[in-house]
Amino acid sequence: MKASEMRNLSTAELETKLKDLKAELFNLRFQLAINQLDNPMRVSAVKKDIARVKTILRENELNSGTNA
Repeated sequence: MKASEMRNLSTAELETKLKDLKAELFNLRFQLAINQLDNPMRVSAVKKDIARVKTILRENELNSGTNA
């Protein structure tokens, strides 16, 4: 998912997305450890998605602080 698409989501939706991505990363790392991972590049893609979500959550937090 692109950052521009994520910016349209609410804070609650972003937090849910973050939770889902962290669970997916856990499962991918587990599969990697037992050599059952089909696409190892998926791990880095999920990490980047997590970083995007955290960045957008932080941007929202800073923007709401200056507007309040």
